[in-house]
Amino acid sequence: MFWSITIAFIRVHEIDRGLRFEQLFTQYLRAYGLFSILLVVFLYFLDGFFIPVFHVELKIVVWGGVFLLWRSLMGFFINFLRRRGMNFRKVIIVGNGHPAKEMMKFFENHPEIGYHLKGIFCDPTSLLEKEQITGGIQDAKTYSLENKIDEIYCSLSGLKIDQVTDLMNFADNNMIRFKVIPDFRGFLNRRIKIDFYDLVPVLSMRNEPLQNTFNRIIKRAFDIVFSAIVLILISPIAFLIFTPLIKLSSKGPVFFKQLRSGRNNEEFYCYKFRTMHVNDEADSKQAEKGDARITKIGAFLRKTSLDELPQFYNALIGNMSVVGPRPHMLKHTEEYSKLVDKFMVRQLVKPGVTGWAQVHGLRGDTRDNTLMEKRVEYDVWYLENWSPLLDIKIVIITAWQVISGKHTGE
Repeated sequence: MFWSITIAFIRVHEIDRGLRFEQLFTQYLRAYGLFSILLVVFLYFLDGFFIPVFHVELKIVVWGGVFLLWRSLMGFFINFLRRRGMNFRKVIIVGNGHPAKEMMKFFENHPEIGYHLKGIFCDPTSLLEKEQITGGIQDAKTYSLENKIDEIYCSLSGLKIDQVTDLMNFADNNMIRFKVIPDFRGFLNRRIKIDFYDLVPVLSMRNEPLQNTFNRIIKRAFDIVFSAIVLILISPIAFLIFTPLIKLSSKGPVFFKQLRSGRNNEEFYCYKFRTMHVNDEADSKQAEKGDARITKIGAFLRKTSLDELPQFYNALIGNMSVVGPRPHMLKHTEEYSKLVDKFMVRQLVKPGVTGWAQVHGLRGDTRDNTLMEKRVEYDVWYLENWSPLLDIKIVIITAWQVISGKHTGE
């Protein structure tokens, strides 16, 4: 019963051929999370009445592992079959322009999705070689019927409205699925979301997985569990070791707190182990290489990023996340919002202890606008492509970089 409810809400069995593994894994986590919550609440509420409960937690964990293993094996098996020419759909592309060319490359580069491109029908174009074109637009109908085509992909670039409408009607009357490839070049080059307000289509120019409530719950649960583990297992040892060293290195508190920009540009106090002598420029001047304000123990903490351990407290209480764009001083946020295009997009999500930009080496000094633009590019990509698996991947890479010494702290 509860699995049926889960399927109705999450639609976990509807797997589109174009979904990436990260998207399938996120879909699985949603289904598994909802199913587990429903089952645990139900069983514990009725325990002692007429349904015996025995190690239900273990059974749910085993079920989750078996389900994930089964779905993964089936996915690999289906991809194996498709790469060898089975379980496929025959498709053609009608139209020309860059969208048609990119669609052709997609079909050629991803045989595991199971689409066999049988032909391209368009007027002569400089974008495609002559041998790549199967025929003119008028030949598409006859070819589709003779070769039992399953799907027609129509590029709007270069086609008239009546040509598109005619092809659409032809496909409907012959049980052929008809799909449109819009041309958004010039103002759009990203994943988009389409909503319908009654019959009015509305395009969201940026896909944000964390706008979904269930995704936010998953991310928040990960933040709480992971932060709690770090604070319980690692932080006490670090505190006992670094507290006397920080105190001996210079006068001042063990922890340094600073107002930084958070989600929706809201201010919050970000905590770190103090790495500098107490000074009046801490909130206005960024640390530089060879900065005289940095203490000896502070240099070590910054180099290894251990000074950021207290930020797991920020992640635990909810004004930061384990993974996300790194937070900046209020002054820097104000400055870069005027200098770097799309800088404020990164403020749509919670800042993180580590992030996609950081594991790609974009850390530390942000005075170079080119480096900051690259950092913003990575942060925006993370915002648009978030998944639980991506967060786990970033955490693992960060841990490896710290352990291997390839991690340059801020």
